[in-house]
Amino acid sequence: MSQEIAVVGSPEFTTGFRLAGVRKFENVPDDEKDERLDDAVERTLEDETTGIIVMHDADLDHLSRGTRERVEGSIEPVLVTLGAGGAGSGGLRDQIKRAIGIDLMEEDD
Repeated sequence: MSQEIAVVGSPEFTTGFRLAGVRKFENVPDDEKDERLDDAVERTLEDETTGIIVMHDADLDHLSRGTRERVEGSIEPVLVTLGAGGAGSGGLRDQIKRAIGIDLMEEDD
């Protein structure tokens, strides 16, 4: 079964992904993130057709502790954060390593 990418965030954040062909998205306006972001992320986590969840790293601060721990610890779907260095989940390299189990960027000595 093929899996899809889902994007969760503000309409401004999701629009570029939608224009690039991503069909799964959850729009949560900035002024409603504290109230609605947890539910949007939980719905996306429960969707068995989603393999990757893309979020802005700053949005992790709007999640409750339980939802944040669940999404950051999820293997399938895996969370990929974009923004100011991906600090919320340890950077893109660590996210890829966690998703596939090996470090593709490891240099041979």
